[in-house]
Amino acid sequence: MSDADGDEEAVTANVDELLDRVGFDPTESALTRRQAEVLALRQRGASQSAIAELLGTSRANVSSVEASARTNVEKARETVAFAEALKAPVQVEVETETDLYDVPQRVYDACDEAGVKVSHTAPDLMKIVSDEAGDAISGRKVSEALLIGVSNDGSVRVRRSE
Repeated sequence: MSDADGDEEAVTANVDELLDRVGFDPTESALTRRQAEVLALRQRGASQSAIAELLGTSRANVSSVEASARTNVEKARETVAFAEALKAPVQVEVETETDLYDVPQRVYDACDEAGVKVSHTAPDLMKIVSDEAGDAISGRKVSEALLIGVSNDGSVRVRRSE
């Protein structure tokens, strides 16, 4: 066995250990084991070419697996955000053309009414809304309707509502 073979086995063993340590279970995950392996190796700085060599496949295949994995991760995040929005005790609908500067007071009023404490200043809340809404905010105007959910612990989630 060459040194390279030994290194590959060590990297593979390390990836298996990492996946085990973080509790990866492909039966409970949105990722396949191969997708998790590729993401773990990429997170450790491995190039797609090196991963392809290690896994005995092509770089194009690794690229495809990585792209699918990242899509699945984003879908999982979106699903979590959706579920959290559904159960949030405070839900504030923000219509198009609303001035972003008016949003914090609307959120504070709804939180006061529900007895939920939001621990963000108005500028912080505007930044959260703007960052999470992305291009649904244009300048100071809301260009797509939003739903802002605030959980019992004060966490804020922003979703497009249309």
